[in-house]
Amino acid sequence: MAVEAKVDPMHQFAIEPLFGSNGWAIAGHNIAFTNSSLWMGIATLALIVFVYGGLKREVVPGRWQMAVESFTGFIDSMLATNVGPGGRKYVPYIFSLFMFILFANFIGLVPFGLVGIHPFTFTSHFTATGVLSVMSFAIVLIVGFAKHKLHFFSLFVPHGTPVAMIPPIFVVELISFLVRPFSLGLRLFVAMMAGHVLLEVLSSFVISGGNASPLLFVVAGVPSFVLMVGICALEILVAGIQAYVFALLTCVYLNDAENLH
Repeated sequence: MAVEAKVDPMHQFAIEPLFGSNGWAIAGHNIAFTNSSLWMGIATLALIVFVYGGLKREVVPGRWQMAVESFTGFIDSMLATNVGPGGRKYVPYIFSLFMFILFANFIGLVPFGLVGIHPFTFTSHFTATGVLSVMSFAIVLIVGFAKHKLHFFSLFVPHGTPVAMIPPIFVVELISFLVRPFSLGLRLFVAMMAGHVLLEVLSSFVISGGNASPLLFVVAGVPSFVLMVGICALEILVAGIQAYVFALLTCVYLNDAENLH
């Protein structure tokens, strides 16, 4: 008799302490080194190694150096288009942000993990994407107020607004502005989580079909497996697109802070 295997689509998102550690109690809060922390560290290490390989400055650049310079040029072009000449100083931050999210998304898609630890996509947690978006939003606020002082509030009153409409327009624009970090982090979190859940659900069809009968496996399991392969390819595309969208919207928000009229 075949043993029925159940697939829990949400188990892959569980944050668990590693190495049997319960963490340290700091100010009444439990601090533990988790699987999320581990894969954040791996993504950071991958980014450092990637950038280090492009620092050789050879006259005839190799493939690694070309890859780093291509991504750097891509980010520089994005900032020049959306922010202008003043955006060049943000290249290190936007580059790091884009590449960190890109590596995080791709690492979460690898079909193997470390010993006893499955790959973990920490960008599928709003706690991670929210911190990245709040950090970007904080930079926008700091730049905006440092460069324009209180005139930065004019961002919430479009030019030519009738005097009678200024109070309601100001409130609406302010709320829209404050929602930006939430929507920025939510978009990345939802996109990565939805794709992983769908893959787990389809895998349950493959497993259930195989355990039930050969006929059901052919009818439901094989099409589900084929669909899984296609969705895996789509997930790779989405991983890159979401990193690009996050970086692009950060550039757009920086434009509001840099080029306030």
